[in-house]
Amino acid sequence: MHKHPVRILGQQILSDDYFPLKKITYEQRRRDGAVQRETREVYASADGATALLYDPERRTVLLTRQFRIGAHVSGHHGYLFETAAGVLEGADPAERVRAEIREETGYDIEQVEHVMTLFASPGVTTERVHYFVARYTPDQRRDGGGGKEDEGEDIEVLELGYDEVFARLARGEIEDVKTVVLLQHLQLHLMNRGA
Repeated sequence: MHKHPVRILGQQILSDDYFPLKKITYEQRRRDGAVQRETREVYASADGATALLYDPERRTVLLTRQFRIGAHVSGHHGYLFETAAGVLEGADPAERVRAEIREETGYDIEQVEHVMTLFASPGVTTERVHYFVARYTPDQRRDGGGGKEDEGEDIEVLELGYDEVFARLARGEIEDVKTVVLLQHLQLHLMNRGA
């Protein structure tokens, strides 16, 4: 039990076009014992899965680059380097991420390794993302990938060497949080064990 319980007083759906956007009113007991009432908007997003593909023999990774409207609206050009990812839609996270890898990159991957599950941005969304890594080899490529056109996807597939991708990371050119987390995992854990 948490020391400072929270009681939901009310929820109102403000929009339900893609996922529900809810206005939630709640009471929270503060550490000093006082009770405060707050109202926040929360996007009730579905959970997702993402995977970093890496080839330890050739020292390469596979990333995607696609347009993201949220980044664009914030003043960025909107084209982000990313790991393959998608919404679970009720599927097992490992199964879903293998399907997303196939759709986005064109590679057939049999085995993925679960690394962690994290909240994406818990102040404003319910989304949790399941993080995976997977080895790949050139002979696993089936086609050019690119995503599903009927879902508005136009995904560029990029194979980058370790030196280049880590230099881009150090220069701040990789700005997607799930991608940064998985590249740092590769640096800290996988490269050191010779994987």
